[in-house]
Formats: sequence, structure tokens, C-alpha cells
Amino acid sequence: MHSETQDIAVFTAKDLVTDQEVRWCPGCGDYSILKQVQTVVPELGLRKEEIVFVSGIGCSSRFPYYMETYGMHSIHGRATAIASGLKATRPELSVWVITGDGDSLSIGGNHFIHMLRRNFNLNVLLFNNEIYGLTKGQYSPTSERGKITKSTPMGSVDHPFNPLALILGADGTFVARSMDRDPLHLRAILKRAHLHTGTSLVEIYQNCNVFNDGAFEVFTEKGTKADNALFAEHGKPLVFGANSDKAIVLDGFTPRVVSLADCSENDVWIHDETDRTKAGILTRFFDDPRKAEAFPRPFGVFYVEHRDTYEDVMNRQLEEAVRLKGSGDLDALLRGNSTWEVAG
Repeated sequence: MHSETQDIAVFTAKDLVTDQEVRWCPGCGDYSILKQVQTVVPELGLRKEEIVFVSGIGCSSRFPYYMETYGMHSIHGRATAIASGLKATRPELSVWVITGDGDSLSIGGNHFIHMLRRNFNLNVLLFNNEIYGLTKGQYSPTSERGKITKSTPMGSVDHPFNPLALILGADGTFVARSMDRDPLHLRAILKRAHLHTGTSLVEIYQNCNVFNDGAFEVFTEKGTKADNALFAEHGKPLVFGANSDKAIVLDGFTPRVVSLADCSENDVWIHDETDRTKAGILTRFFDDPRKAEAFPRPFGVFYVEHRDTYEDVMNRQLEEAVRLKGSGDLDALLRGNSTWEVAG
């Protein structure tokens, strides 16, 4: 946006703290996510007035109140639509969408998938706690089958969404996952998301300690994390385990967990974040971690694709229209070329 470094006003994380009381439950994972975003944003080389946070409805959607930037607390499920419109008209802005699993994948599902296929240059942070928190503990589109909640006292009969599989299926161009309880990893993923030109989608596992406490603890707690979380890095083998002694290999297109002692290093799957097919396989590492045969849950950047953004193509088309037809005639366009005479 500004090529000369001296034009960029220097600010710190403290400068992004507002005068609003942060109103999340004590212990909520949202606090950590807010902290990491406030830490990363000053490092992006932007002015505060070039940054906008747009949210929908939900606990996570209080986010704009706590960021000393431009922002909007919009309506349920429609943050993606509002942010898309903003980016189309003000493409120079850095626009961040804050949403939750209920906000984006339930009432907002239609807007969500169309934002992804259009590929606006937006950064989307999807806080996934697998529950409705703001409305007090009903099951959400990502709650596991059999989940007992206030709205499903005998257990949910819904099959849950696999968010990253959905995002990849909607032709998302940057697909990633991180967690609230790994600050270093989350900050690294946020920086990568900002650098991507197109819709960057980061799913963040976020603990709701009131209504769904411990949903992701097998991936976040010291005693279980190494054996259950797989951190994928481009160009590196998919190795995990407390002693880095387990790996993923592909038997054709079928993944298997093996012991490194029983295979050659040449057989280990090397992560390639530009390979859509293998990214699709990775997103399906979505087993219940309590199962003995479960795959580890992957974190990191799954897939990156470089494709024209919607706003760039739209603005090129507008420039071409002006070049060909001058200022244009809106009335003539609305009247169109097809007319009918209706007999009295």
C-alpha cells in the first residue's frame, strides 16, 4: 500500500488496545487469539487506518470493539458479504473477517462459500469451538454426532461439518488451521494469511471453557499434543510423536500411520501445500482422536493457490467499460435491449 517505509506510522500491540472492557468469560480462548492478532498486526507494515475488522454475531464477533482500528460488528452470518462489498469498493484496505463456527457455517453458510469461490482478498479467522457459546450452549454445525447440549439433550443426530474440507471444496485459495493455545504457531499462520493475495481462511480451534471445555485438549495439552497433533510444513516430512518417531506415508492415495523405525525416510509423505489432491486427503484426517486407529489432527497451511481476486477482475472490467464506452449510460443499461408491446 505504501512503498516507502518512512510513510508507515509505527505502532505497537498496546496501541491496538481500545477503551472497551473485554467481555469474554474468564479463561476463554478468545483472549489468546486477540493477543496474537494484536501482536501480529503492527508487524504487517500497515497504517492503523488501513485496517478493518468485520464480524458477524457470536462471542468472537465482539472482536472489533477490542481492536483500535476501523471495524464493524455486523449481522448474523453476513460479515463475509459486508467485508466482500467493502473490499470491492476499497481494495486498498486490509480487511479481516472474524467469525465463528455457528455464524459462518450455519446461517452464514451461503455467503461463506460464495466468498471463497469469488476469492476476495480477505483474511478470515474462523473461531471453532464446536458449540454455540453466546446463546448458551446449543450444538453447532461442527459439534460431533451424539453431542449432548441444551438443544440436544439426547445427543445430536447431525453429521458435523469438516470445515477445512468444506473450504477446500468451495475452492478456497488459502486453507489453514491453528489453535488458541499455541501462540507461536498461530502468529506464524496469521502472518502467512496476510501475505496471501486472495481469501485466506484460518480455522482456529478455540476452547469454550463454559459450554464445551476441553474439546481440543488432546491437541493442546502437553501430555497428549505430540501424539495427536501433526504440524505440516511445506517441503518437510509429515512426522509427529513425542519422540518424532511416527510418520505418514501414502499407499497410493491411502494414508497410513507408520513407525519411522519400520520405513525408509524416502517413503514418508513430504508436505506440498500446492497439491490440492493431497490437501484434500489431509483435511480428512478428522477422526475422533479417542479411536485407537485415529490419524493425528493436522495444523498448518494445507493448501495455497494463486488466482485472480474478485476485486481485481471487477475493477479491470470497469476500466475496460469506461475505455470502450466513456462514462456509460446507466439508464440505457437498465432499460436493456429487449422491449415488448402489450396489447390493451
